Amino acid sequence: MAEHPVGRVAAMSGTSVRTLHHYDRIGLLTPHARTAAGHRRYTDTDLARLRRILYYRALDFPLDEIAALLDDPDPDAHLRRQHRLLRQRRARIAALLTELEREIEARGRGVALSAAEQLEIFGTERFADLVAAARGAGDDWRAISVYGSADWREIKAEAERLIAEFAEAIAAGEPATGDRATAAAEAHRRHLERWFHDCDPERHVTVAEQYVADPRAIAEWDAVAPGYARYVHDAIVANARRQSTS
Repeated sequence: MAEHPVGRVAAMSGTSVRTLHHYDRIGLLTPHARTAAGHRRYTDTDLARLRRILYYRALDFPLDEIAALLDDPDPDAHLRRQHRLLRQRRARIAALLTELEREIEARGRGVALSAAEQLEIFGTERFADLVAAARGAGDDWRAISVYGSADWREIKAEAERLIAEFAEAIAAGEPATGDRATAAAEAHRRHLERWFHDCDPERHVTVAEQYVADPRAIAEWDAVAPGYARYVHDAIVANARRQSTS
């Protein structure tokens, strides 16, 4: 039977001589052979036991529990147990990686909110996707990934106030080119500029086009108030004209 000196065993196993000496002192791994001078020599049987010890150590088992587990005389039981534990660890790690990747992806899209937070605040788990679509090719967006849930709640509340102001102007019969509507449009422009991106009147007109570019978007906005999408578009355009002549 081959015999291996402690230094070689340490190198082969990726552990240290000091650790092997400690395992010997506590009776966890006592080499089966010694030289005439009393130096430790490890047999293949010892190496097999060391391999099982290192598996359990990798699973964060304390040494006293490892000793008890190794007293099981059934070697197949060791393998099955280690296999099961490693699979469980792999599943936990995979789950953690998935969560981290989701967070990284969300931050890449510019929203530092979990799917649950997105659902709670905005009523959809895909709010980050909507933001990404709105960003388009623009490269001057604020670093919105730093916004937390409190920020997004404030953004939402502010946006809802703006929507309500447009809707109330429509209900009051105010023209889209009138003072009330253009004031709401200017507040909308400042909202975008505060939270999302530079938005001079010219760019704001580009934003306005999004309200009337897609029939599905028109239908969704018009559910707020009849003609809402066109009204907001026209109010933004009227405000931009006022700004350019003022």
